[in-house]
Amino acid sequence: MATITKEKAAELTAKFGANEKDTGNVRVQIAILTEKIKNLTEHIKSHKKDFHSLRGLSAMVAKRKNLIKYYSNVDILAARALVKELGLRG
Repeated sequence: MATITKEKAAELTAKFGANEKDTGNVRVQIAILTEKIKNLTEHIKSHKKDFHSLRGLSAMVAKRKNLIKYYSNVDILAARALVKELGLRG
């Protein structure tokens, strides 16, 4: 459901982090949350009455929003580039 494989997480970490072990980076956290949100959205489309998963999805979206807001305060240009690269807002 909302989980992603270790390989996909490692791929996202290598792509958005400084190295393959840089999982705490804000860019990596946003990218992994985005992938989890995409997977859970597909689950919700086919299981419309799964309200527990819907609540988890809402929490993930809120967490990603807060991380993007924090990253915007740190570096607005990099945050805009990341949002564009992930295909959010638009």
